[in-house]
Amino acid sequence: MTPAEVARLRAATPGCASVIHFNHGGASLPSQATLDAILGQLQREALGGPMEAADQGIQARARAAAATLLNNVPEAIAFASSGSAAWGMAFNALGPWQPGERILVGRHEWGGNLACIAQAVKAGARLEVIPCDKTGAVCVTALEQMIDHKVKLIALTWLPANSGLINPAEAIGAVARQHGIPYFIDAGQALGQLPCDVQALNCDVLKGAGRKFLRGPRGTALLYIRPGFMERLKPTQLDVLSAPWDGQGFTLRNDARRFETSEVSVALLAGLANALEECNGLGPANIRRRIDSLSRGLRKNLTTIPGLTLHNLGPTDHQSGLIAFTLEGWDSVELKLRLARHGINIGANGVAYTPLDMQARGLESIARIAVSYLNTEEEIERLQGCLRELAEERDG
Repeated sequence: MTPAEVARLRAATPGCASVIHFNHGGASLPSQATLDAILGQLQREALGGPMEAADQGIQARARAAAATLLNNVPEAIAFASSGSAAWGMAFNALGPWQPGERILVGRHEWGGNLACIAQAVKAGARLEVIPCDKTGAVCVTALEQMIDHKVKLIALTWLPANSGLINPAEAIGAVARQHGIPYFIDAGQALGQLPCDVQALNCDVLKGAGRKFLRGPRGTALLYIRPGFMERLKPTQLDVLSAPWDGQGFTLRNDARRFETSEVSVALLAGLANALEECNGLGPANIRRRIDSLSRGLRKNLTTIPGLTLHNLGPTDHQSGLIAFTLEGWDSVELKLRLARHGINIGANGVAYTPLDMQARGLESIARIAVSYLNTEEEIERLQGCLRELAEERDG
């Protein structure tokens, strides 16, 4: 992206004028056009009636844009209120779980997904962690050695919330497809940050939140279900949309909307549709290059701050825009609050978000910088300067 293009994108994003935002991994800043889409739909509902203003074209736009982003068909896309809700619905629909069935996960699996898996473990299923390679990524070779007929699911958090790691999602998908094992990808931090082709990934289920790098509204999420995998999933909750009356009984839909309900916020989907179209217009590959360029330089400069320790995983030449760190003498949440006083937003994660990895590395919490293509070199310099000041303050 050229400086002029970045300036245009920032000018079209109201939040860029009021805050230095490095918490895009928590929730990013929406564009004015996304805000207008939400507010416009709410206005139509207020003036003409909420049910009467429920334009089906909005949902079709959002579904088509999501399908373009993921390189699949609109029928494979469902919408949910959160990524965790989407993943949980798909996981529960894969059951019931039998004693001895194995679930293989990466060490970096999202805590919400593990909470769902814990219910299957109570039914007798076994949760097993795939070993990491020397860089800290999920080891594909180790995974291959774990495969047998009792493995019912391979689950991967592609980009963990507590490091810059980019797990080898495509290579893991090749193993899953070779052995006919269901493969779920949590792409919560990946969508909107790097290209995501579900056909190349060979995944059966993929979920991601709208609020993060996609820059959509909170309360929105995408759920992709591979069309050929659809019939294997039996949702545990149904309504008149997911299982409509056919004259004789209630029959499950044959598309991903079997995971939706008839009640939905059309206003939020209007905002999500715009955000998805903006992402597609920019091009995920262009976004990836911009984020990679900014985050590489930032990681390098952070190593020069006394008392600051980076906690990133993966090869140094292949990391995401998530930068995990701790600053000696500072609690991560306290550090986040102090930076907020300077008009700088970052994130802070505890053990609950990625419990297996945090415990394996002996980490109680991390502070997290999440870089977007909206960020500038000037904002990065301001962040680095504030972190240096805080390091000196605690030393003093």
